[in-house]
Amino acid sequence: MIIQWIIIIGLAAFILSRFLPAKGVENISSQEAQKLMKNKNCQFIDVRTPAEYKSNHRKPFKNIPLSNIATRSKELNRDKEVVLVCQSGMRSAKAAKILRKQGFSKIYNVKGGMSAWI
Repeated sequence: MIIQWIIIIGLAAFILSRFLPAKGVENISSQEAQKLMKNKNCQFIDVRTPAEYKSNHRKPFKNIPLSNIATRSKELNRDKEVVLVCQSGMRSAKAAKILRKQGFSKIYNVKGGMSAWI
């Protein structure tokens, strides 16, 4: 009986951790992202595929696909804030966790992604 509860609690914690942002990552709205565009201390990254980026993107977002974020993170300045976007907010959340593990300290994830952009 105790082993079953331990397994259930462990499984619940694992599932919950998948939906919570990583420490140092803040979920923001598209409106908040637009306000940050005035900040010279921010860099803006779109982690969608090149085809998705080409069909619809916002300036000043630079395209670094999620599949390349770990290897291309050296193109980013660790001292600047990073704003990440994708189509729905899921891939950018994954990218945020990758960057956080690589030592980036201030990361914003646009919740709802480009689908929520106004």
